[in-house]
This record gives sequence, structure tokens and C-alpha cells, in this order.
Amino acid sequence: MNVSKSRRLALFGAIALGLGFAVSAQAQSVAQDTQRDVNQQQRIEQGLKSGQLSTKEASRLEHGEARIDRTEQRDLRDGSLTSAERAQIQREQNNESKAIYRDKHNDVKGNPDSRSSERMQHDVQRDVNQEKRIHNGVDNGSLTNRETAHLEGREAHVDHEEARAGADGNVNAREQRRIQGTQNRDSKRIYRDKHNRAHR
Repeated sequence: MNVSKSRRLALFGAIALGLGFAVSAQAQSVAQDTQRDVNQQQRIEQGLKSGQLSTKEASRLEHGEARIDRTEQRDLRDGSLTSAERAQIQREQNNESKAIYRDKHNDVKGNPDSRSSERMQHDVQRDVNQEKRIHNGVDNGSLTNRETAHLEGREAHVDHEEARAGADGNVNAREQRRIQGTQNRDSKRIYRDKHNRAHR
């Protein structure tokens, strides 16, 4: 092997290694964001169950979750996440985290045994489960960034429906059926995207 060919191979190897590190760092960033989505939905659910959050407060927080999911959808749509985009997502998540803390520690209390709160608890628990499935797909490579973008857009739609349903402080049975219908469709889409041929 001549020196020129050896240098070319070394250069290609270095480029491949660099690309590998970049892809790995990108995947880690997206996984951190989706894990935080899970954590914040869990905090909302826990607040409803403990009575620290009223249905109306949870509704307002779900509006914030929808905004984060929309940002993730927009930023991941092209398949990559820039440092500026990641910083924007983190800012929104930090703001939401503070809002969750404030609402859980103010003087407003919810009734976790009311039918309205129980409906909201059920819906938010499903949000937790579906965000976990998305996170796991990102983590194990069965979801690409573009697929994750689409799924986060669907999650934003659910969050928006929950926010609208509980805005008056009450989630009725008809509103919950509509939310559940959307969640059922999203669940099937998560399954399809995680089990197709596209991988990170």
C-alpha cells in the first residue's frame, strides 16, 4: 500500500469516526429532551393525584407541554437539531418546570377524587406512557429524528385537546372520549414508526 492510499484511508476513517460521534451526540441530545418530556408529564400527573394541582391548573400546564412538543416537532423536522434549537427547547422546558413547581406549591388545591380530576389523571397518565414509548424509540434507535418530530407533533395535538377540555376546570365524559380517540390513533402511529424499516 502506498503512502497516498494509506493517508486517504486514515482520512476516511477519521471522517467516519467524527460523523459517528456527531450522530451519537445528536441522538443523546434528542433522548435527553424526550426524557424531560416524560418527567414533566409525570410531575403533572403526580400533582393531580396528590391534589396539589387542580384540573384547571393541569390544563394550563398541558398547554405549556403542547408548546414544547410543537417546538420539538419544528426543530427535528429536517432530521437534525442545532445547538440553538436545543437551547430553545431547554428554555421552554425550564419555563414549564418552573410553572409546574409554582402551581404545585400555591394555595390552589384540586380534588383528586372528583370525576373531572380522575379523567384528567387518566389522560395525563397516557401522555406519560406515550412519551416514554417515544423516548425509548429515540434511545434504542428505532425512531429517526423525523419520525420523532412527527410523533411530538401528534403529542402536541393531544396536549392541546387536554388543555382545551380542562380550561373551565372540568373535563366531561364527551371531552375525554375525544381525547382518548386521539391518543388511540397516536398509539398506533408510535407502534408503526418504531417497527418500520427506518432506524437512526
